[in-house]
Parts: sequence; structure tokens; C-alpha cells
Amino acid sequence: MAFDPRLLRYARTTRAYLVVSVLLGGLTALLVVAQAWLLADTVAGAFAHRETLAQLRLPVALLLAAIVGRAALGWCTERAAQRASARAKSELRTALVEHVAALGPARLETERTGGLTVLATRGIDALDGYFSRYLPQVFLAVIVPVTVIAVVGGLDWISAAIIAVTVPLVPLFMALVGASAGERMERQIHTLQRLAGHFLDAVAGLPTLKVFGRAKAQAAVIGEMTDRYRQATMLTLRSAFLSSLVLELLATISVALVAVAVGLRLLGGHLDLRTALFVLVLAPEAYLPLRTLGTNFHASAEGLKAAEQVFTLLERPLPTRGAVTAAPDPSATRISVRDLEVTYPGRGHPALRPISFSIDPGEVVAIVGPSGCGKSTLLGVLLGLVAPDGGSVRVGDVDLGELDIDRWRARLAWVPQHPHLFATSVAENVRLGRSDAPADDVAGALAAAGLDDVVARLPQGVETRLGERGAGLSAGERQRVALARAFLVDAPLLLLDEPTASLDGGTEETVLAGIRRLVEGRTVVLAAHRPELVALADRAISLLPEGVGT
Repeated sequence: MAFDPRLLRYARTTRAYLVVSVLLGGLTALLVVAQAWLLADTVAGAFAHRETLAQLRLPVALLLAAIVGRAALGWCTERAAQRASARAKSELRTALVEHVAALGPARLETERTGGLTVLATRGIDALDGYFSRYLPQVFLAVIVPVTVIAVVGGLDWISAAIIAVTVPLVPLFMALVGASAGERMERQIHTLQRLAGHFLDAVAGLPTLKVFGRAKAQAAVIGEMTDRYRQATMLTLRSAFLSSLVLELLATISVALVAVAVGLRLLGGHLDLRTALFVLVLAPEAYLPLRTLGTNFHASAEGLKAAEQVFTLLERPLPTRGAVTAAPDPSATRISVRDLEVTYPGRGHPALRPISFSIDPGEVVAIVGPSGCGKSTLLGVLLGLVAPDGGSVRVGDVDLGELDIDRWRARLAWVPQHPHLFATSVAENVRLGRSDAPADDVAGALAAAGLDDVVARLPQGVETRLGERGAGLSAGERQRVALARAFLVDAPLLLLDEPTASLDGGTEETVLAGIRRLVEGRTVVLAAHRPELVALADRAISLLPEGVGT
């Protein structure tokens, strides 16, 4: 658990930081030896040889320089650790967000939003303790004891033998204690992720909970989960305190053994005062990095466990990406669906039974059928979000799976049943599919979607910031913002997933008017069950449980 080599792959900053840490660790070890020798030489000169202050001026000056140099190296190590930590966290977050986006919603169905949020924020932030406190001590814990044993061995082999035998006991006990601490830390992280996910669900469903009188019950559940997290945290802290006690006791006994051996031989005349003082001052330095490492182990455990979860997600295989970058134009190319079938993992029945049909350029096709027959799944395949288990979708002579998915998506616009609006301005929400669109084009898209009157009533017009999930707009207005996005993208292929399903009669007619303008001159695939929406299509394809009929 000292170092996960996957950090080198996903956080390239770590490579340079490891080199810097080794160099700083080596310099620190040299200064530790120099400081001990200069201190022993100064004390021995003053008391054993009766040297004056003038005679001790040089060793005292060098001792002060060694102390200042050691402090400066500590500052440099801390500074380098903080910079490396900030960059590594940024690289991991970027890699995680990009990988999650590439996986798509279909491959993240089992992941809770709250858990992913905690992992990308609190979890990765916990790597600070690993980089700034734990990782530097790993190198010091190797370099300093080896250096001390080598230097002491040249002057007093008995003390060197005692240090060489007792030093390995410290990491041995660390490993024994760390095994249980790692399991407890993992449970703590999982408990926090469950708590975050449950809290997010409770907040999102607060109106429903209030109406059905279940708000207090959910508050009690959150309180129970909070108490579990408190207990897990306290168990982790208890383990940390106990392990620190064991390591301190072991290091103290080991230093005491060296001190007794040195003292007896000093009294017997087998050691001179300078050598005895040097060994006594240097011996605790062999154990100090290991003791600090054990203390900082628990500070880094949470970050490492979170990093392991990040690596698990990053190693989840991405969907196969097509190599064909020249995506055919759907306004001039037929789209052919042949024996297309989809079954989601863990489900015993297919989400979409085998289906075959074609869409001619400029044709408006409605996909109809009962709930659960696979209308949204079919659109998911066309969007490149769902991988089919059988059959194919061909755009002209090219299989959809062979196309570069980003190039293909640039050819289409999508209006879902429940469009997601972000907590930013109306204009930025409309620009989602075309970030460089000028203000005039945004205004034109809003007008085409029938939102110009609504925008005029907003406090700051198109720059009015919306709340989370579009709070501040009605359901129909949010749907028309999604239409405005499609107008602004102006793509040749338009996919609509029951855009009026949750709207009342008056609002539905307003949205339908925008849809009528939007479908003109485009190839359209429309999932619908309301007759008013189906009436916009040139023909309808019915998905039935036992097969497909037209």
C-alpha cells in the first residue's frame, strides 16, 4: 500500500515528484548524519577536550548551517508535495470525468450519482495527505535508516547490528496494523458514498416525500446512516491512535537498547565520548522516519482507497470507437436498421427485440408502442449511447459502430423527454451544442422555440441564471429550451424522445408548434405515444412485444 504504480499512468506529475523526493531524501539523510556528527563533535570538544568557544566557532557554525539546511529541505519537500498533490488531483479528476463521459450513461447505471460526486471531490482531495505527508516519508524511511546503519557500522558495529535488527520490526508492525486499518477506511468511504447518494435522492425527491408524509422517515434514515459514518470514522481513529502507540513504544525500546549498549561500553572505556554521542544522537533518526510514516499512514489511507476506486473506474473498458471520421450526411443518406436487438446486463429479457426498418433522407418516422417496448433504447443506439447485442445500424454503406461517434453526433440533435438544464444562464444552456454561437443566433433559436416572450419576462433576459435542473422555468419552458438547443445546432438528423409526454394540453400545443417548425427539412426519428405528436410523422413504426409491425 506504500505506492500504487497506477498513479504513474494516470497522474504523470507523480513521476517527476518521485525523482525530486528521492533527491531530497538523500540530501536530508546526509544532513542528518552531518548534524549528528557536528553536535557530537561540539559537545565532546567542549566537555572532553576543554576547547574554548573560539576553537568551537567553526563546528558550531557548521552545525547551525546543517540545522538551517535541514529545515530548508523540509520546506522544499512540503512545497514540492503540495504542488505535486494539486497537479495529480487535477489530472485524476480530468481523467475520471473524461472516462465517465466516454463510458456513457448506459455503462454507469450501477453507479450512484452521489457516490461518484464524493469520489471526484472528497475522495480525490484526500490524496493531499498521501502526497504531502506519507509519500515523502516512504523515501525517507528507506534512505535514512540505511544511511544511519552504514555510517554507524563504520564506528560501532554493535550499535549498527541492534539498529539493523530492530528497524525492520517497525514496518512489520505497520503492515499488521495497516491491514485492518485499510479495511476500516474502505468501509468508511463506502458509508460516506452511500450517505451522499441517499441524501441526494432525498433532496431531489423532497416534494414527493413531503406530499406522502415520508420526509421525517427519510430524515431518520439519513440520521441512521450518519451515525454509521460516525462509528466508522471513530473506529478508524481508534486504530490510528493504537498503531501510533505501538510504533512509538517499539521505537523507544529499540533506542533504549542502543543507549544501554553504548553507555556500558562508554563506562568500560571501549568507546570514546565523541563516538558514543554520535551514535546516541543518530540512532533515534533511524526510527524517526518510520514512526512518522506510521502516523501518516492513516492520513493517506482514505486518499489511497479513493484512488483505488478511481483506478477501478478508469480501467473499466470503453466502448469500441469507430475509425471512420467522415460521417455520412443523414439529409442525403438512408439509415438502415437490420435485426437490431439490445439486452441490458443483468436483465433476463431484451430491452429491444429484433427490429428492422429504413429511414429515407428528409423522412419523419414515429416510433410508437407501449411503455417498455424499447423506444428510448432504440434512440440510445442511434445516439451511440447504447451498444447493440445483435443486428446493425447502417448510415449509407457505413456501419454506425465503425463511425467516429463524436463526428456522428455532430450530425444530429436530440430533444429528450426530460431535458437537463444546468445551473447557468439561459443563453449558456441553449449554447450547449454550439458553444461559440453568437448572441443573435441564440436569440433566433429561442424565438423559433417560442421562448422570446418568456425570456423577455426574465429579470436579466437570456443572461438570467437558472437554478438546479432549470429551476425558475416551468416544465414546458424547459422543454422549449431543449428545442432551442436543437434549433441552434441545426443538425440534419433530429431525434426526439416523447418531448410532450409530461406536459398539459395548453403547454403541449405550444411545444408542438415549436416541433413542427423544427422538423421541417430534417430527417427525424420521433419516439411518441400521443396522437398529436404521431400526426407529425410521415409514417409510424410500431414496437410490439411479439415483434414489429408497420
